[in-house]
Amino acid sequence: MYNCLIIDKMHPSIIPMLESIGVKPDYRPEITREEILNVIENYQGIIVRSKTPINKELFDKAKNLEFIGRAGAGLDQVDLETMQARNITIVNAPEGNRDALAEHMVGMILCLFNNINLGDKQVRNGIWDREGNRGVELKNKTVGIIGYGFMGQAFAKRLTSFECNIIAYDKYKSGFGSEQVKEVALEQIFEEADLLSMHVPLTPETHFMINEDFINRIKKPFYFLNSARGELAKLSVIKKAIETGKISGAVLDVLENEKLNKYTPEQQEAFEFLKSSEKVLFTPHVAGWTHESYVRINEVLTKKIKAYIEGKQ
Repeated sequence: MYNCLIIDKMHPSIIPMLESIGVKPDYRPEITREEILNVIENYQGIIVRSKTPINKELFDKAKNLEFIGRAGAGLDQVDLETMQARNITIVNAPEGNRDALAEHMVGMILCLFNNINLGDKQVRNGIWDREGNRGVELKNKTVGIIGYGFMGQAFAKRLTSFECNIIAYDKYKSGFGSEQVKEVALEQIFEEADLLSMHVPLTPETHFMINEDFINRIKKPFYFLNSARGELAKLSVIKKAIETGKISGAVLDVLENEKLNKYTPEQQEAFEFLKSSEKVLFTPHVAGWTHESYVRINEVLTKKIKAYIEGKQ
């Protein structure tokens, strides 16, 4: 029997799912960092969303840890180098929320293109402005996707029904092109994209990769979509690009700093501009956060943990 500590809030289905594969879950979503460090040596597994960094300090205490389950996609909170040195296995669940994320991002861009939020507010305030809310069609737009993993693929799949030109770049993948999605070099994204959608993990390589130089290499004014990690682009960089007209509009499910009450002066100035702009649409890191994905993530994690256990046996 494997003992597994669950330190974040999960859908309650995780308990019977884990028990069905011979894992004893200890569900403690209110546990503190200090408490985790005090008890982690008693567990062979840990399941986490993003509550606390899984770093060397924790690994030093986790003498019996064999696997980590990440309830989501990103692994930037995990010290992968130390984990691998300790021969600990990690499983994540991008398959669990890819469909939710893809639907959400299509919804956001359609909302922005058709002034749905703005039009709704105006009508509620007695304003009937048809011409001022004339929309833009997604059809025939060239959508550049950077990062063609589970999320990028799911987003591309949804876009095919809109008859977009979909081009995708992935530094670490090749041979994924199809009739619907053209595999391209990054330079072709710069040349052709009307929309740029980010689907890469946060790593030292991608940290603030969307900087002024990157944006200036894109030939046309473009719409910027980010549902990956906020630290791919500084708020101030997005602000400046909107001011200059380089970015025509932005849909942002993630922000450089998601603690809105702990902004630096630079971040606060940029955020004040962005939130007052009708060219920007925000959501609070909920792309992929649906009732269905809440359960599906558990299903994916359980299946992968089961495969790990069977592989050891």
